[in-house]
Amino acid sequence: MAKRGGFPGGMGMPGNMNMNNLMKQAQKMQRQMEENQKALEEKEYTAAAGGGAVEVTMSGKKEITKVTIDPDAVDPEDVETLEDMIMIAVNQVLRQQEEDSASMMSGLTGGMGGGFPF
Repeated sequence: MAKRGGFPGGMGMPGNMNMNNLMKQAQKMQRQMEENQKALEEKEYTAAAGGGAVEVTMSGKKEITKVTIDPDAVDPEDVETLEDMIMIAVNQVLRQQEEDSASMMSGLTGGMGGGFPF
């Protein structure tokens, strides 16, 4: 009677060895993710709008830590322009942080698109 399935030699050892390697790789990836997250949180991002009239600084934790507004940009008759410059600077600094985060994840996952193939 012919054997069906399994590995030659029985006991499934190659499968166990592959599972151990997979677990080690997953643990290594988790450590790297934690290290990258910590490094990301320690970074600071700055973006400006209106030729530097408004500048926004954000931490890697996505917390605004500083907003600088040039006094010449403050026009009581045109508050909307100042509001727009603040919005633009905040959106730019958020994009910087998100791109940095995505870049770190892409490097970590080897370009798997942030997901796992299983």
